[in-house]
Amino acid sequence: MNVLYCGDKNIEDGLVISVLSLLKHTSEPLNIFVMTMDLKLKTGRVSPVSLETIRYLDNRLKRQNDKSSAVRIDATELFCAAPPLANMETRFTPCCMLRLYADQVSDIPERILYLDNDVVCRKDFSSFYHQEISGCELAGVPDYYGKWFFRKNLFHMDYMNSGVLLLNLACIRETGLFARCRVLCSAKKMFMPDQSAINKLADHKKLCPRAYNEQRRLHEETVFQHFTTSFRFFPWVHTLTVKPWQIEQVHEKLKLHEYDDILQEYTAVMTELRG
Repeated sequence: MNVLYCGDKNIEDGLVISVLSLLKHTSEPLNIFVMTMDLKLKTGRVSPVSLETIRYLDNRLKRQNDKSSAVRIDATELFCAAPPLANMETRFTPCCMLRLYADQVSDIPERILYLDNDVVCRKDFSSFYHQEISGCELAGVPDYYGKWFFRKNLFHMDYMNSGVLLLNLACIRETGLFARCRVLCSAKKMFMPDQSAINKLADHKKLCPRAYNEQRRLHEETVFQHFTTSFRFFPWVHTLTVKPWQIEQVHEKLKLHEYDDILQEYTAVMTELRG
């Protein structure tokens, strides 16, 4: 199975947790690709995911299956050659958009599962990964909130959340989807730029059940839990954002102990990596 993550050094906590969760729920070889970059921007320095973290993941993966691997891909040149100019200073960091350059990396396999770093695997995900996607650019799950407000067809909730996407890069290269998304992100300022671009321009996508990208509350059938911002209505209307690496808040605010074994290993690993 091939899995893609994108981001700078700030994704390392979530990256480690997410990969550990994948390891718990598959015996198949896992090939982890991490697209990152090293760049100085007006908003500050973008530092890459560290080689130490990649080496740890590679060793940890190989301990379970010697055919598994973790590699770091420096996407700095690709990004600088076609930067998302209109969205460089939005609240969504430029690194969020690195997935839109995956079609230009020959080392990335044609079938690859993209995951945000705040996605945790809870069950065997092979049915999602191995599903039929011939003729589809990508497969994903409707956005919990966005499906009501952003859609091409008034009667069809087809607006996808981009945190869990099964990509068919062969089809994406053929249709030019990501190339067109990069052009749009360069020309037009958007809310959630890469997600908006993908939804606006994708013509061949497959909608999947909510269990493969649960964005609100854990359910028995949940395969991937995505720790996004959600609305809560008691005791007052407010938003709630808790990430997997915020362990105390996961316990206290979400009342969630589902991943304690993974979080325990993550804590030990990051303590060692950070000295």
